[in-house]
Amino acid sequence: MQLVEQLRAEVAQVRTELAATKAELAAAKKNSSNSSKPPSSDIVKPPRTKTQGKRQRGGQPGHSRHERPAFDALRIDETVNYTLSGCPDCGGHLELSGRAPRVLQQVELVPKLIEAVEHRGLAYWCAHCQKTHYGVIALDVRQAGLIGPGLTTLIAYLKAVGHCSFSTIRKFVRDVLGLQVSRGHLAKLIAKVSDSLEFAYQSLLDMLPKQHVVNADETGHKDNGQVLWTWCFRAPLFTLFKISPSRGSDVLVDVLGKEFNGVLGCDYFSAYRKYLGDCNVLVQFCLAHLIRDIKFLTTHPDSRTRAYGARVLEAVRELFAVIHRRESMRASAFQTALENAGDELWAAAIWRVPNSKEAHNLCDRFEKHGASYIRFITTPGIEPTNNLAEQAIRFVVLDRHVTQGTRSEVGQRWSERIWTVIATCTQQGRDLFPFLLEAVTAFVQGQPLPTLQPNSS
Repeated sequence: MQLVEQLRAEVAQVRTELAATKAELAAAKKNSSNSSKPPSSDIVKPPRTKTQGKRQRGGQPGHSRHERPAFDALRIDETVNYTLSGCPDCGGHLELSGRAPRVLQQVELVPKLIEAVEHRGLAYWCAHCQKTHYGVIALDVRQAGLIGPGLTTLIAYLKAVGHCSFSTIRKFVRDVLGLQVSRGHLAKLIAKVSDSLEFAYQSLLDMLPKQHVVNADETGHKDNGQVLWTWCFRAPLFTLFKISPSRGSDVLVDVLGKEFNGVLGCDYFSAYRKYLGDCNVLVQFCLAHLIRDIKFLTTHPDSRTRAYGARVLEAVRELFAVIHRRESMRASAFQTALENAGDELWAAAIWRVPNSKEAHNLCDRFEKHGASYIRFITTPGIEPTNNLAEQAIRFVVLDRHVTQGTRSEVGQRWSERIWTVIATCTQQGRDLFPFLLEAVTAFVQGQPLPTLQPNSS
């Protein structure tokens, strides 16, 4: 009898160890589809699902034709008319008809891409003072120095949008424009552009705490070997980036304040939860991240945990099915269906929870923060996912991979300011280059700097 009990104890221990091993193996198999891991972390990409048929290259049937709009008359520098002296078929006499001509507009580089202007302060001799006095060169010319506002803006555009290094820009300026300039001088030009954008950046930073909804996300940043963090804050009409040595809730307090009265859209990262608990702000946790965590439960080695994950995942699908039917439903009916689907999701997450660590973690999450997952149901203008911030921060991730980050605090300020301007101009439908040129020109002339504050009228 003692031997039987001993064997039973050993079997129970083996089963416990086997379950733990299976759980560890399942966690090790996490990828971007069932966790918050980035797609780049997938060692082996999952096979792509086959689509019905294969599309032909080019325009698809039923799609509207896209053509570049022609230049208007004000942008045409020269017009060349091609004439006929006689009929190309029979040689007969031809008369001009009233039909519009065939037009081909062509753009070409001009032989001299830049102009060099020499500003001279003429020397005058004062016989009374016995001194030489010079004519004063205009302040904006002295402020600009060797490179004028237009070319300075082009260099900044190449640096920011083109992700170009100073060496690449130096070669471009030398080979294409015929201008010799050092890398150090280019760095000073970028610092000048950064200073011209300080006012626009600070004005948006001051506006952030007053927004009714802000989506936030963060990603790593390299600065001369030091690991920092780039935070992205996306409001309805502008986006702001901030580089910080911290990934904690102190950044949220510093940017949004302790009395932020809007709704913060974010993932379930601990900094956002601490900010939620410390400052009692309203939060909309990302449902897309939740779905990936639920999908992991459906691959769990425990059958009851897999069934639990499938039940919760189905409740999420029902919720999104209601969202997708919004256009075909009356407003009151849609709101009722949405609230019912939210209640069903909450119930599925906390009802009949199996005895596994991962299942209990999901249940605890809903018991503590369930309302913050379905806040969009009762709060107009709130998105159920954090896709807005994740899309905005994608440009920063690409820039980090290409440029390998910054090397000084001056570089950090340039990065967060120019990223903010690029994203906000895109968001507001503004052309980036004209805004940069306006800012640089105003800076060297000592004029009021332009702002990116959205028009509230």
